[in-house]
Amino acid sequence: MTTPTPTPTSPERAPVVIVGAGPAGLTVGNILRAAAVDCVVLETESREFIERRPRAGFLEEWAVRALERRGLAGRIAEQAPTHTEFEFRFGGERQRFPYTEITGHHHFVYPQPLLVTDLVREYADVRGGDIRFGVRDVQLHDVDSERPSVSYTDPATGERRLIHCEFVAGCDGARGVTRSALPAEHATVARHDHGVGWLALLAEAPPSSDCVILGVHPRGFAGHMARSPEVTRYYLEVPAGDDPANWPDERVWSELHARLTVPGTRPLTEGPLVEKRVLDMHNYVVEPMTYGRLYLAGDAAHLVAPIAAKGMNLALHDSLLLADALIAYLGKGDDSGLRGYSEACLRRVWHYQEFSQWLAELLHGPSSGDAFRAGAATARLRRVLGSPAAASTFAELFIGKDTDH
Repeated sequence: MTTPTPTPTSPERAPVVIVGAGPAGLTVGNILRAAAVDCVVLETESREFIERRPRAGFLEEWAVRALERRGLAGRIAEQAPTHTEFEFRFGGERQRFPYTEITGHHHFVYPQPLLVTDLVREYADVRGGDIRFGVRDVQLHDVDSERPSVSYTDPATGERRLIHCEFVAGCDGARGVTRSALPAEHATVARHDHGVGWLALLAEAPPSSDCVILGVHPRGFAGHMARSPEVTRYYLEVPAGDDPANWPDERVWSELHARLTVPGTRPLTEGPLVEKRVLDMHNYVVEPMTYGRLYLAGDAAHLVAPIAAKGMNLALHDSLLLADALIAYLGKGDDSGLRGYSEACLRRVWHYQEFSQWLAELLHGPSSGDAFRAGAATARLRRVLGSPAAASTFAELFIGKDTDH
């Protein structure tokens, strides 16, 4: 809930306060700066931390093209590898799925820390945007009025600072303060728990394939995703809430070999595992994504498990819509974008959520211990691989639909 406005010394004013310097917040900030709309970005972590924080790495083509049109995708277009197909491994077989051949679109492989680094540089160093790192105790005030404000503790002086604004963009993720500012009686949180965890692994080892591998196995899902010529991301399905300490390197590599090796494939290239963390697979959606003058974007409003690599793309979709809506209102008094913001975002959010749930059952059904789920999941997979119509639908959902941005 929001709190009454405090009265610290030297209050400031800005049309927009953006809470959170992830892809959503920084994209909003950059677009506002380009339109000469003043804003302040508040971030609880340091610049070094957000530029190194490990996160997802798949960008859908529409998202990159949208960033390009805003002058925010220079390094992506120049440096990011593209992916055009992936490989299923199941039942001792391997089968490629050429989604670019089917749809005409591809993925860009560009880990979130690189995108955040680019967006911070553009916002702060090139466009002179106001971004404040390491702030503490961020609080929202009166967001249900026409005069909202945001306060925080200055990390250098320990003083409380207050910024009066017209709008607050809540882009501070699943554990941020902005999501909790929506009253329980105002918002509905829909949640789905997949009942499994993924052990996320980062190996200092060259990729063992030229594409993503999705291993569907009775022992559990396993995934292989190249991150660079020297680093590979792996995933292993594990029990929800499992402890990474239960997975010494020897056990990890043994299980990866068991789940991903099929006849005729090159063996996995092993290397030091520099990251191990368990991700509980769950999704949620906050509806509506607005309250008064507060507008949520990205993981503050919805979380989609990394099963279908949709999270960062949804955050960018939100931020493009929100930035354009704020510019239209602050520049022309046109409030149609703000009024329709939540509904427009949620159409894509639910579209991606449904696909994530569908794909999760395909990947996890065979290891569920339920013979019916396992049989149905295998039938689903064989239909995707055997029916041109099913393959086309799957490819379109996997690559993401085009957008007007």
